[in-house]
Amino acid sequence: MKIFIDTANIKEIREAVEMGIIDGVTTNPTLLAKESQPAIQILREICSIVSGPVSAEVVTLDTEGMIKEAEELAKIAKNIVIKIPLTKNGLKAVRILADRRIKTNVTLCFSPAQALLVAKAGADYVSPFIGRLDDSSHRGMDLISDIKRIYQNYGFKTQIIVASVRNPLHVVDAAKIGADIATVPFAVIEQLVKHPLTDIGIQRFFEDYKKIPVR
Repeated sequence: MKIFIDTANIKEIREAVEMGIIDGVTTNPTLLAKESQPAIQILREICSIVSGPVSAEVVTLDTEGMIKEAEELAKIAKNIVIKIPLTKNGLKAVRILADRRIKTNVTLCFSPAQALLVAKAGADYVSPFIGRLDDSSHRGMDLISDIKRIYQNYGFKTQIIVASVRNPLHVVDAAKIGADIATVPFAVIEQLVKHPLTDIGIQRFFEDYKKIPVR
């Protein structure tokens, strides 16, 4: 399973890349708004750091506006992927962009039916938001299982990006199901690294090493 980092923070992206575990980046307007630079400048810098897909989201709701935005965003770098909202106009835009060979990531997916339409429209990625489903008393991972089964049944090439990840268990469960990608906040990446028994073991080894005679 590929791991993307879900952030627009350059420092976090650099540190995650240095760990050797990052395959791509997802951003959205909320994440970009937290940074102090213009969005285009941030996206350009991210693309210079990460060779994998970098998702940049459109902020218009009509099909023509989405396409215009997408074509401008695609000029930033070859690895830019356009995030499109899951609406009727969004699906229309995805089909047109697919014909123009501009990669798309359809976001805010909350049902298997929506995911089916996303694949049929020709999107490269679909982003189901599991954390938000969990928050509303639904099992987010059940959605991932359903989408995985549907896509396998019909050989759809659309890749599943497990989004709205809140904790390490979400990442592990996504991997068990066989999701293509999990996009993970930096804080959760740090949690994935940590285990109390690892810390205890390191401390014990250091303490024992001090007991070894110098001569």
